[in-house]
Order: sequence, then C-alpha cells, then structure tokens
Amino acid sequence: MANPRMCPHCRAFIDPKARVCPYCENEVGKPAWTRQEAGTALRGLIPQTHFTTVIILTLNFGLFVASLILSMKLSGEGGGMLSIPVQVLVVFGAKYAPPMVREEQWWRLVTAGFLHGGVFHILMNSWVLLDLGSHAEQVFGTARYLVIYLVASVFGFVASLFWSPMIPSIGASAAACGLIGAMMAYGYRSGSGMIWSFYLRWILLIAVIGLLPGFNIDNAAHFGGFAAGFAMAYLAGTPRVAGPGETIWSVAAGAAVAVVAVSFVLAYQSLSRVLTF
Repeated sequence: MANPRMCPHCRAFIDPKARVCPYCENEVGKPAWTRQEAGTALRGLIPQTHFTTVIILTLNFGLFVASLILSMKLSGEGGGMLSIPVQVLVVFGAKYAPPMVREEQWWRLVTAGFLHGGVFHILMNSWVLLDLGSHAEQVFGTARYLVIYLVASVFGFVASLFWSPMIPSIGASAAACGLIGAMMAYGYRSGSGMIWSFYLRWILLIAVIGLLPGFNIDNAAHFGGFAAGFAMAYLAGTPRVAGPGETIWSVAAGAAVAVVAVSFVLAYQSLSRVLTF
C-alpha cells in the first residue's frame, strides 16, 4: 500500500487516495501531493515535514559537515565523505565506553544520536526521518514527538553500551526505530491494523538489513530505540484537550531540548580540550 496519510478530523491513518475517511466518514479532500502548491519537481518524493523534523535534520547535517571538516584536517585517515574516521566520531561524541566510564562523559548517550559516519549513512537516516518524523509529529504533537525521539535515541545507545561497550556507535537510526515503535504503539492502541502492519514492515526490513554482513549496523541500538519508542508512545497516547497533562508534556519537551543543548556544550568543551593537544 502507498504511504498512508492522516485524516484531519479523527487523526486516523487512511489510504492516501481516499476522499472520505472510513473511520469518521468526513471528507478529507485531495492528498497534499496533488495540490498545486505542493509543487511538481518533488511531488511524491519528499513528504511535507514539520518544523521540528527539519530542525533535527539541520542539526544532523551541521554536525556531519563539522566532523567532515575535522577529518579532512587530519592526516588523511578515512575515506573522505564516504567514511569519517572513527577517531573523529569519538571526539565529537560517539557512544564509546572508555571515556564514558573513565571521564563520566554520559552526555555521549545524547550526542551519538546526531552524528553520522558518511554521506550514505546520513542520507539514509535523513530519508527515513523525513517520512517518520512528519507522521509521528502529526499523531503525537510536537511535545510528545520531541520526548519520544530523545528517549528512544538515548535508550538505544544504552542498549548498545551494554551489548558492545568497546565499539563506537552513532546515528539517528536508534531514534528512527523509536519512532517506528511509537507509530506501532499508536496503531495498536487505536485498533488500526493498517498502521500496525505498515510500520511492522518497516521494522522487519530494518531487522533483516541488520543481519546482513558488511553493514556494521548496531542492532542493539535499533532494538533499544524501538522498545523505548513503543513503550513511551503507548503510555503517552495522543494529545488531548489542553490541561495539566499537556502542560507536563510541554515541560518535558523543553527539558529534552535543554538536555540536548547541555550535552553539546559538554561535547564542545571536550572537543576543545582534545584539539589543544
């Protein structure tokens, strides 16, 4: 089935070609990608994304460019844009047990989720997040989306830390698997088999790719992110009428942003100390 879209009335995911929602029976109009304002060059290739997803992707690309510049200044290690040296990724904040234990750099559990090891790595993760991010933010709202994203990413690297502490790990795929888990939790709670099966295919595909040799995929981070995303979304539910509960989620989202900001300040301080030697 084609990528589902959300009914603007009941928030259920429906067939993208449907003109009437089968759940609430309200007219939903034409799909966004058939409207004139959606443009023609990118029609059907890039879904309409929300501001939050664009900010996350911008941060990812900014850090990728920074790590790429540093890798080019080093002694020619690595394969250029195709492969950034592991040493550079560790300096920038990859998950890696020795500095986390020896120097208590636990902020690496946060920063690792925004780093990428090459062009193919970041483009693949960005393509997935463009799709998943737009759907998840529509369903859960910005506050829940931010919290689910960060918690899934952190728990993914916690799982990775226990499974392979001596192997550096990075990437937004832990958070992406968390968003898949969140959407499956929404499908389960809402009784939508279409949503459940759609995202089940996603996670099964990722699991199969993770078993293929030569990809160096951190399956523990994927599993940890997926489990955390599913649990968070199942407990959180979707936005309700404004009230104390929604205020709590707004505060939690603000705290998540603060945690990310503090983590990168600590990462920058650590990077500055390393580069002075």
